[in-house]
Amino acid sequence: MIVDVNDIEKFCEILHHSGKSIALTNGSFDLVHSGHVNYLNEAKKMADYLIVGVNSDKSVKQYKSDKRPIISQNQRAFLIDNLKSVDYVVIFEETTADKLIEKVKPDFYIKGGDYTEETLPETATVKKFGGKIKFIKMTEGCSTTNIINKILDIYAK
Repeated sequence: MIVDVNDIEKFCEILHHSGKSIALTNGSFDLVHSGHVNYLNEAKKMADYLIVGVNSDKSVKQYKSDKRPIISQNQRAFLIDNLKSVDYVVIFEETTADKLIEKVKPDFYIKGGDYTEETLPETATVKKFGGKIKFIKMTEGCSTTNIINKILDIYAK
C-alpha cells in the first residue's frame, strides 16, 4: 500500500499501538534490480512491518544527478509496493530521511552495508527516537549505475 507522506505519521502511530515492530528503509530505487529485491527481503526479516521511503524525482535529481531518475517516482513506488517483502511505501521529498524518520519513528532503520553509523546522515535522528540502525550487505555487482553504464556501452557501439 502506498501511503501519502502527510498521512504516514498517524498511520505509523496505529501500527506502533498494535504492538508490532516497524523497519524503515529508503532510497531512490531507480531501475529496480535483484540487489534491491535481496536488500528488501533481508530488511523485512528485521520487523513485522517494512516501510520503504522512495525518494521523489526532485530529491533524486538533487543527490544523484540531473539525469536521474530514469523511472518516475510514481512508477518506482508502484514497483516497490508490489514486492512481497514490502508492506508500505511512502514517497518523500528530502534528500535525507530525517523528516520521514521523525514521522515513522521506526524500531529499526535499515541501510546498505556501504554505510556506517558514522557516515549515515540519519544516525542522530534514529537514535533520538530510540531506534536501532541495521546494515545489510549489498549484493555484489548489482547497482543501478552499473546497469546504466552497461546500457550506454552497448548502445554506443
